[in-house]
Amino acid sequence: MSLFEEMTVFVRAVEAESFSGAARRLGLAKSVVSRRIGSLEDRLGTSLFHRTTRRLSLTETGHAYYERARNILAEVVEAEEVARRLQSELRGTLKIAAPMSFGLLHLSAAVAEFLVAHPQLEIELDLNDPRVDLVSEGHDLAIRVGNLADSSLIARRLAPCRHVVCASPAYLQARGEPRSPEELVSGPHDCLVYSNRPISEEWRFRVDGEWRNVREGTTRLGANNGDVLRDAAIKGVGLVVLPTFIVSEALRRGELKAVLCDFELDDPAIYAIWPPNRALSAKVRAFVDFLGERFGGTPYWDVGLPQMNGAATR
Repeated sequence: MSLFEEMTVFVRAVEAESFSGAARRLGLAKSVVSRRIGSLEDRLGTSLFHRTTRRLSLTETGHAYYERARNILAEVVEAEEVARRLQSELRGTLKIAAPMSFGLLHLSAAVAEFLVAHPQLEIELDLNDPRVDLVSEGHDLAIRVGNLADSSLIARRLAPCRHVVCASPAYLQARGEPRSPEELVSGPHDCLVYSNRPISEEWRFRVDGEWRNVREGTTRLGANNGDVLRDAAIKGVGLVVLPTFIVSEALRRGELKAVLCDFELDDPAIYAIWPPNRALSAKVRAFVDFLGERFGGTPYWDVGLPQMNGAATR
């Protein structure tokens, strides 16, 4: 039983001047009201009421506690009303920049849900893999995937961004499944490379406690879009390193198979960022909080995937 519930019952009992009156107002049994007030008195270590057969009256401690409890409950009600008003009155335009693949696969549904909840709000969504200048282009915030460079921007981490090495079963049957990162060098394997992320970050493994860049295979395809690389991997063109938010469904369907799962990859994260000199408006704060709840913890795209990069998903 929470202190808030006990405090609410106590205040209503004082206002109704009886336990039975409080029970009627709260829709509870009189015995429940009595138990909750008794629990509150036990918590405080003192009696709040003088109990007689004729009437209910407050003790000195009860009077002091009632004044403060009544104010606390009033502030709680006011806080709830302010929160509801802010939620219902989000209006104006929210300008957001986000990378193409994450925007199409995951952010688009989140944006639609947020707009349904806030009918007076408008959103301009700019999907573009090259990073935009938030200040000069007038964006309220951006979604970034990857390691953040040092800057004056304010960032909130929304979710982990696990990466996995994978290829089609047909490719692995024809070329062999690498058992260690070194086999990428000695193979060599055909590699599909994401050109918007440095190769030093893309094929970086922790081997014997040290980070190593090991990719020396042939680059069969370089592209600045992860969906293109995923589709090429499904067709058997080569090995690729991609975020699980892009390849999770292909992994579940068996179109791709994860390899080198016992070796940790350099995994960045997904962030919301905004300029520090711009006041954080109610609509920006509400949207960032919404994304944090939607993508936080173990992201839904990682749920049920096998152990990867030294960490199991749950």
